[in-house]
Amino acid sequence: MSFCCGASMIGVVGTLKHQSVKVHHVPLLCCPVCNNIVVHPAVKEEFDLVVEYAQEDRVKEITLRETITPEMLVEWKEICVSFQGDDAENVIREQIDHSLDLLSTAKILNDIDWQDDLKTRLKVLSARLKEFEQHKESSK
Repeated sequence: MSFCCGASMIGVVGTLKHQSVKVHHVPLLCCPVCNNIVVHPAVKEEFDLVVEYAQEDRVKEITLRETITPEMLVEWKEICVSFQGDDAENVIREQIDHSLDLLSTAKILNDIDWQDDLKTRLKVLSARLKEFEQHKESSK
């Protein structure tokens, strides 16, 4: 599992610009709090090779994977708690639940810094959930 801001990151397949090369269909891990984005560890080497070849060939835009199979998604989901593409509200709720579980652990361990990180994370996630719910209500 990959962590940032005291808790887990969300998996997503998206586009990432790296060293002047735009790469599409990249499995990424992103933090819903600080928006930190990293290439999923399962494809990091492949991603680096694709970027290197693209630079050598002076290609500015490339696709990492032409097809993404359900098996790939299952493998990629194993390293993160939530995966974008699932219901957005559920992803936020899962992240809140997971952060609350970790906060309990941080309290047992008396890890004040981790508790502070998790409390900040919970504030941001709660605000996003509230915005999501308000947007949902206004669109009815």
